[in-house]
Amino acid sequence: MHKYWGTIIALVLLSACKNNETKKTTAEVQKPKQEEKVITKQYGFNLDNFKVHKDTVKNGDSFGELMLQNHVEYPKIAKISEDYKDTFDVRKIRVGKPYIILKAKDTTETAQVFIYENDAINYTVVDLRDSVTAYKNKKEVKYVEREASGVIETSLSEAILDQGIDYNVTNNLSEVYAWTIDFFRLQKGDKFKVIYKEKYINDSIYAGAGPIESAFFEHNGKPIYAFAYENDSLKNIVDYFDENANNLRRTFLRAPVKFSRISSRYNLKRRIKYYGYKLRPHKGTDYAAAIGTPIIATADGTVTESTRRGGNGKYVKIRHNGTYSTQYLHMKNQNVKKGEFVRQGDVIGWIGMTGNTGGPHVCYRFWKNGRQVDPLKEKLPQAEPLAESLREDYYNFINPKREQLDSINFPEKIEEELVTLN
Repeated sequence: MHKYWGTIIALVLLSACKNNETKKTTAEVQKPKQEEKVITKQYGFNLDNFKVHKDTVKNGDSFGELMLQNHVEYPKIAKISEDYKDTFDVRKIRVGKPYIILKAKDTTETAQVFIYENDAINYTVVDLRDSVTAYKNKKEVKYVEREASGVIETSLSEAILDQGIDYNVTNNLSEVYAWTIDFFRLQKGDKFKVIYKEKYINDSIYAGAGPIESAFFEHNGKPIYAFAYENDSLKNIVDYFDENANNLRRTFLRAPVKFSRISSRYNLKRRIKYYGYKLRPHKGTDYAAAIGTPIIATADGTVTESTRRGGNGKYVKIRHNGTYSTQYLHMKNQNVKKGEFVRQGDVIGWIGMTGNTGGPHVCYRFWKNGRQVDPLKEKLPQAEPLAESLREDYYNFINPKREQLDSINFPEKIEEELVTLN
């Protein structure tokens, strides 16, 4: 009997232990798992380790003041200003540019890192921890190919905006055809097709349009293809060539101002009412634009004059070679000095009203063999054609791109209207 009760008690205890283990196991299974902490990482930093302050540069802000307000000692500010001016020029932070200050997570909230966004992609980091450093970096960018087309009704910019295309594509397209198409004389019905890449940050934030890769422009019924091709791999020079490997670039641009209008042409028989209709030849071409509009060099060359004189106002003169020179009058300010070498497209000054002028414009003068001529009537020299040794590779390179361009349709609505008009 005694032995019997001992066996029963043992079985009860064993059963209780199993029940406890089962409950414990069930509890462990039912216990919710802790979610993994998501680390917020941007610009190469774990933002969870800092107190983050985001803002934009405002009128009156300076790098020094921003740092002093965030408890950075003056010697560190001075070191950045002096030792890292090539990486981050503290004098050139611009109003409206975004910046981020990563502060210490303590009562001092001292700035540890300053991040300045140069543009949507590029940024500069000033690391104020320990030994001060500064460096440039860029956000990861995804490139997405885009095709677009349009028909000119009023202007190139309007045709591009009608297709929901980045306005910068207008500038890029005008630069590709700057030497072969007079964009001041586009005709209704002119057509274009273009292939380029759009840039995105974090797969979703639009960051602008990349260079044009290939294009087609029909102007006055004449089709002109354009393909970007690396003409000189040693110098990383990319030019645009047509389907026959002809370089679309010319030695000179057609105009010193983008998207301006000609307000007065070269005219040796000009007579002005104000001067009693006396003969006063106009040996330049006037391009009207708003004050402050950039004026660009129409070709490579050396600045021979950058001064102010009489009715010319502030002006720049450039010698391009033994045959050609150009001059740009009535500037608000010059951006180059005598003796400087400038490249085609460099900003050499800004539209103004200095000297004798009735409105903001640049008077563009063009010399050939020491005599002023009309640049719009000159047959400007072409750039060097594609080398024979590169032509086979070039044709293989452009064939699929040309097929892709040819397969792009023009907007249906406009095509229907053109068919109706015809």
